[in-house]
This record gives sequence, C-alpha cells and structure tokens, in this order.
Amino acid sequence: MRKFFQEIKADLKFKTAGPGQKLSEPSRAPRESPKAAAAPRPRQGPTDEAQMAAAAALARMEGRPKAKPASSQEAIRSQVRKELRAEAAAAERGPDAEDGDAGSPAEDGAAALSVSGVYFTCPLTGERVRRERKEQHLREAIQAYSSVDPVAASIMEIHTFNKDRERVRVGLETMAKYLDNICLHPEEEKYRKIKLQNKVFQERISCLEGIHGFFQAVGFETRTLPIPGQEGTEEYYVLREEALARLQELRHHKEQLLSSEPVRARLDRQRRLFQPSPAAARFQLPPDFYSLSAEELRREQRLRTEAVEKASMLRTKAMREKEEQREMRKYNYTLLRVRFPDGYLLQGTFYAREPVSALYAFVREALRDDWLPFELLGPGGLKLTDENLAFNECGLVPSALLTLAWDAAVMEDIRAAGEEQPRSPLKAELLARVQALP
Repeated sequence: MRKFFQEIKADLKFKTAGPGQKLSEPSRAPRESPKAAAAPRPRQGPTDEAQMAAAAALARMEGRPKAKPASSQEAIRSQVRKELRAEAAAAERGPDAEDGDAGSPAEDGAAALSVSGVYFTCPLTGERVRRERKEQHLREAIQAYSSVDPVAASIMEIHTFNKDRERVRVGLETMAKYLDNICLHPEEEKYRKIKLQNKVFQERISCLEGIHGFFQAVGFETRTLPIPGQEGTEEYYVLREEALARLQELRHHKEQLLSSEPVRARLDRQRRLFQPSPAAARFQLPPDFYSLSAEELRREQRLRTEAVEKASMLRTKAMREKEEQREMRKYNYTLLRVRFPDGYLLQGTFYAREPVSALYAFVREALRDDWLPFELLGPGGLKLTDENLAFNECGLVPSALLTLAWDAAVMEDIRAAGEEQPRSPLKAELLARVQALP
C-alpha cells in the first residue's frame, strides 16, 4: 500500500513539471506569466462631463459650513485657552486709575471692565481709597488722630496692626495686670516701675506694635536706673507723679484698651444701577477680585495652561467638588447683579465670604418700599433661601447675575386694593443716576 501511494505522488509531480525537453534540443525561453505579459494601459483623463460634475461637487463643499469638532474635549480646551488669554490681558493692563468710572473703555480696544477695582471707605476720614492703599491710609489716619487723642490712637494701632489676635490678647491681659497693680497699690514704688528687659515684658508686650506709644500716652516715661545690689543700670518705664494723681483716668484707659476693636475700612459696595441689557450676564473683572498678587496670578495661569489636559480626565463627584471649593477660595470679592422684573440691573461689590443676607439688605436699601417681600434666584433659577450661606458656598463668585421675584400673593393684594404703583420700585435717586451697561 505504501508503494502504491509513492507512485501516485511521483506521477503527479511529473505532470506538474511542464512539457519535457530532449537533451539534444536548444533550451527554450521561459514562459512569461500572464500578469507580466499584459502591459499597463495608459490612464485616460476625465471626460468633460466628469470634470463638470467634480467642479460642482467642490463648489457645494466649499459653500457648506465647516462641521464643529465632534470632541467635547477640544471645546473645553478652547474655552480654557480663551479664559487664560482674557485673564492674562487683564493682568497686563493692571487696575484702572483710582478715580476712573466703572465701565470706561479700556486701552488697546480691550473689553471695558465691569467695575474699576475694589474700594474701601476709611471710618476715620470718610475717604474712599483703593484696596492696595487701604492699609497705608489707615496708618496715616491713626497717626494724624494721635494729635487729638494719643491714648485712643495708640490703642487703635495695637488692635489694628497686630494681626496675631492670640498674641494681642495675652499681651493686653499682661498690661492690664501692670495697671491694676498700680491702681490697687499706688503707694508702692515697685509697681510703678516696669523693667524693659524683663523676659515676660519682652515676650508678651514689647513685641506689639503701638504698645510703647500707649505707655507714653498714659503717663509713663523711660528712665535708666541702677540695679539694686549690682553695678550697672537698666531701663524702666516709670509712671510720672502727675499721672499717679489721676488713677481714675488710668483705670478708664485700661478698660478702653481691653474693650477696643481693630479699625476696619468698610468695603465700598460701589452701588450702580444699569438699564436693561442683553449683556447682563457678561462680566469683565479687574485683578483686584483675585486673592493672588499679579505675579501669583501669572503663575496660576501657567499652571492652568498645563492643566488643560486634565479637563478631559474622568473624576469622581467628590474630586470635582473639592476642586470647585479650592477654586472658590481664590477670590476675596464678588461682583453681583440683581435683575428686577422691569429689567433694571442693580450692581454691588461684596466679600466672597459674606452671607447671602448682605445681598438681601443691599437690595432692600435700594427699594422705594423696603417692606415689599421678595426672593432672589441664582443662576439656573435656584432660590437663595438660606441667607446664612456665604457667596462662595453658593457658587456666586467671582461674579453672578441673580433675578429678583416679588411675592406673588402680596403683589396680588396690592393690585386688588387698587393702589397705584410707581413705574419702578427703585428709589428715585438711583433712577436719576441710571447708566448704560458697557
């Protein structure tokens, strides 16, 4: 059987080897394969009809609007780049002139700012100053007040310019003990002297700004006295005799020292009223609204540019909320607009951590009848019912447009009573200064 299959294989191999050739015959040229034998035909150009059809199709394609990118990631990147460019342009321009009006045209054709900056009102002088001049202006005002009441001015310095409140508390309690000992034991000379190099005095009192002005204002003077039983001298604060005769005043100064509060400049709301505008939700904020300096802001922009790719990453809800809260803390202030039913826009500046109740009070101050009940709706129609929440907790930073809605039942009662209502519920003095929104 094996031999039989070997013969069949040999026969098949012989048949597939091609025609035979005698050894005495010249060798034959190899047969060309059918593919090699067929020469390529030259390509013919398109006919006139085909050319006309192609031209018409091309014209239709050029006239058709370009399709938008299918990927939402590209849209996110584009939006972030646009915001970064706008923020960079605002940082380069810097704050406007101090007395410039909000909404004045910016240089180089840039968009007008919604507000020129953040301003404060000094409680001592009543002057309105920019945020960056607030501290210096307070210092100058307190120094000027020292010529009127040196004791009160020194107390203002202690409470205002020492930022560590715990250190201030400990230092003032120690000073109160010194003054109490003098008032309780006026006849004992040791209580009327305070050694300046004493460890407790150095660690708790001498480190406070304004403290030496207070000692001098209440009647202490600096003296160099010998050290008992030793060679050498030391410096002391010693209460003068004429001050010792006015112990009641000394007690009053001690109580004044303990009960006083820091002098704080009041945030200027910069209240403005704008005519109805389709651009009500568009805001252009100056760098003052950021809690970062100009250099820190530029660095933040670079970091955000590098983080563009992260926008497309999948994140949990907790991760997103944490990042949102971190973003909210970058703002110290917020610019809010309230749109009334007649379209007027009331604008004001607030601290980002102020409660929503501050906005309700701000709106009531602008009303002709402040008793009218109303509610405020945030972006998306969300009712701001919890007035204790801060603006940054409600997502209303660094700017937001809100809507005012009157209490329907009360307004129906007013209409039923037939009372004639004014054209606008806003005060006349506000309406007299209405502006066009830039």
